[in-house]
Amino acid sequence: MRIFPALLCVFVAGSVLAAKQPNIVFILADDLGYSELGCYGQEKIRTPNIDRLARQGMRFTSNYSGNAVCAPSRCVLMTGRHPGHAFVRNNRAMKPEGQQAIPEDETTIAELLGAEGYATGAFGKWGLGNVWSSGNPTTQGFDRFFGFNCQSHAHSYYPATLWSNNELYPLKNDPPIPGHASLIKGSDPESPGSYEIFKGRDYAPDHINREALSFITRNRGRPFFLYYPSIIPHVALHIPDEELQPYLDQNWNDPPFTREGGYGYTPHFTPRAAYAAMISRLDKYVGRVLDLLDELNLAENTIVVFTSDNGTTHLKDEVDYDFFESVKPLRGLKGSLYEGGVRVPLIVRWPGRVKAGSVSDLRTGFEDWLPTLMELVGGKGPASGIDGMSIAPTLLGKAQKERDFLYREFSGYGGQQAVWMGRWKGVRQEMLRKKKDPLQIELYDLESDIAESKDVAAANPAIVARIRALMVGQHTPSKEFPFKGID
Repeated sequence: MRIFPALLCVFVAGSVLAAKQPNIVFILADDLGYSELGCYGQEKIRTPNIDRLARQGMRFTSNYSGNAVCAPSRCVLMTGRHPGHAFVRNNRAMKPEGQQAIPEDETTIAELLGAEGYATGAFGKWGLGNVWSSGNPTTQGFDRFFGFNCQSHAHSYYPATLWSNNELYPLKNDPPIPGHASLIKGSDPESPGSYEIFKGRDYAPDHINREALSFITRNRGRPFFLYYPSIIPHVALHIPDEELQPYLDQNWNDPPFTREGGYGYTPHFTPRAAYAAMISRLDKYVGRVLDLLDELNLAENTIVVFTSDNGTTHLKDEVDYDFFESVKPLRGLKGSLYEGGVRVPLIVRWPGRVKAGSVSDLRTGFEDWLPTLMELVGGKGPASGIDGMSIAPTLLGKAQKERDFLYREFSGYGGQQAVWMGRWKGVRQEMLRKKKDPLQIELYDLESDIAESKDVAAANPAIVARIRALMVGQHTPSKEFPFKGID
């Protein structure tokens, strides 16, 4: 954690602000797909509070997560650097728990806002370094942390403990319900009773929501940054019965997920109903945050952001993305740099500043939030070393130039690179597999082919050459996350 005053520059002289710096509530869903909210066309899953947020703010149609899986996506968000420059570039587990830590000299959004006098709190899933490491959220700018430090631990919604700052916080789950478990040998997979062993007592997201609300209440007299990275709707399929029942009444002909062969997460008797109920539970938590802001008369001076860390999971037996049309009309799912893996919802509300009911097709990415938030609060940010652009002009109803390009790389899931440039998208897939041309670039015209169904690379060699140059120039080799074939 280092912030050098000599390396800071003013993004804006404070003209954005009327008097008091705005509060910031940044809500991050986990594995929520592009089309899984009512305001993005979802017809089966009820999300009235998030839909209300969209009616009251701006909805973005071309927003991209930091990467195709959890940890590297969050690193882009926190540091403002795209995956070719970011420190964490893939999921990597560390012992005894947690993921690869961001180093001490990283500068995060939380550190910058803390330097501007903000109270900073993170509630949910961190995934950028365990409490013994340089990536501990309480040493990376957060005054308060409550939730899951380790994303593997977060696979269970009924664990034995959570983290409260640097101390374990016990839950009343005896025994805890594992995120990866199997039916008892010999039990009947067609009987709902066989799945009772996967129901816990103390639902971790309830505690996380309560602590997030408490943070708002405690800091209502000063500017605050609430980072709320929910674990929902990432599997395992764990949900209290009271949330499940309305979807059981839908009679969806819901085949049990039994985890045959030991693959996947914890079994569930009605996985479709469970998945829909989890997203509705997240919607209720969002509603509680919005209601509290109203109750404390904070809504008018609070920027609320809602988005997701990547697209819908590819685990079809657990999450029936075809049934829910989770990423329609996009191609790809979590782990992929095709659109469905990284194009995610984005909603921003700031009453009186962001036009209610507005829609923007500006291409945005997670790296944009560091410069955007610093501009909106009239603060300071790094003079160099970030890849994001401020989208404050768009949010405030002003003209904004389109970005020159957006870059993503991901050494996981076979190795991938992607560049968005105007209407064009170039993507490399299976770069680490044994094939004739592992660096072949596919080219899609997203204006006419959002589903990425027709590769037009052969007809556009000049565009492909420009994209290839960007793929070379935007990748910086990483010792911690080597990318064979292009390093």
